[in-house]
Amino acid sequence: MNTQPVAQSSMSDAEEEVLKNLRRVIRAVDLYSRKLVNETGLSGPQLICLRQLAAAGPMQSGHLAAAVNLSAPTVCGILDRLESRGLISRERQLDDKRRVLVDLTPEGHRAVNDAPPIMHDSFLFKYRALPAAQQGQISQTLKRLVSMMSADGLDAAPILIPGDSVTAGPGSSR
Repeated sequence: MNTQPVAQSSMSDAEEEVLKNLRRVIRAVDLYSRKLVNETGLSGPQLICLRQLAAAGPMQSGHLAAAVNLSAPTVCGILDRLESRGLISRERQLDDKRRVLVDLTPEGHRAVNDAPPIMHDSFLFKYRALPAAQQGQISQTLKRLVSMMSADGLDAAPILIPGDSVTAGPGSSR
């Protein structure tokens, strides 16, 4: 595989357009995430955890991590921040002290109700409106793009947020 750098002046117009469009996608996700933080004070992963708790009710943090496709250590850090803001509560179970249920507080419910949609909700709405053939083309093109970027081995949650969207591996400090 040739990994030699390509001088920008030797790029074709089509190659330049592909790279610009990739950058636009990356920037759109980043800008939306910043907008979400500025408007709500919540990161994408925090809002996703709050929404899961609103939909499913109280649950153990490990089950929450699995439900939102994030690592347990990542969710633990998210829950620490949400608890310090009074948006969730943790309650140790009387019958099994090892079990701790996480639930939304009234303030957490308000935060969920007041929050704008997450970017991937809007994307999925538009994606689902496409004919099946176009959905398949997009899926195949993105798979090829991931392969071309040598990103096949990266584990990612099916959510459009930067940062914590990647599931941390064993021994990770996330």
